[in-house]
Amino acid sequence: MTSKNQFHEQDASLNRKQRFATTSWSMIVNASSESESGSDDRQVALSQLCEIYWYPLYAYARRRGNGVAEAEDLTQAFFAELLAKDKIGAADQTRGRFRTFLLSAMDNFLKNDWRKRQAEKRGGGQTIIRLDLDWDLEFAEQRYQHEPVQSATAEDVFERNWAITVLNQVLESLRQQYVDSGKESLFEALKGSITGDANVAQAEIADHLDMKVGAIKVAIHRLRERYRQQLRIQIARTLGSAEEVDEELRELFKALSAG
Repeated sequence: MTSKNQFHEQDASLNRKQRFATTSWSMIVNASSESESGSDDRQVALSQLCEIYWYPLYAYARRRGNGVAEAEDLTQAFFAELLAKDKIGAADQTRGRFRTFLLSAMDNFLKNDWRKRQAEKRGGGQTIIRLDLDWDLEFAEQRYQHEPVQSATAEDVFERNWAITVLNQVLESLRQQYVDSGKESLFEALKGSITGDANVAQAEIADHLDMKVGAIKVAIHRLRERYRQQLRIQIARTLGSAEEVDEELRELFKALSAG
């Protein structure tokens, strides 16, 4: 049976293929047609948004009672509408969290007359985004089947997967920093100390990396500290003000504990 940790590891693997771009407000602005960026930059920005939020929104659509294929179509069409109607331009940084804006927009989209939209020939009158996404429907549905019990609301599912996405982004950002400094082996050996995926046997790691145990302890302390700092930075990127970071962190861990 595929474990949740395996899904998270596959997420991280997908992220590494593209050096997992962060969801900063500047990226969101670049996805708006009002941006001064060129069309290519705009498409890249929107593609990054889709990569980051595709699964949380797919899971949200599934938990709202839609079938597999329909949820996929709805999620794809939602991003198409964001681009075609420039609704991303309404994501005002001064108004708070981007994820709140996105979930509200998706909720409104699902409440619209989808049957009328379905009655029209698919693709008629609207831009359909064709993105080279690493996500595939089979993997997404396998992951969805491992979501919390059915008593969890669609909003709970979205929040939990938003939280997982943020932590994956932070972990991948740290990994890349260690890769760039030639310390990938050290990161891979110690990452269990921050993810909780494994018990870190300091003596064994020290022997394997030809380091002293004391140096391993210092390295673990530094990694955890950098992880905390990077998490705060990542959280701040999608908020309207720095004062909201602590509250958003509480929301993140609340969402994870509900899973």
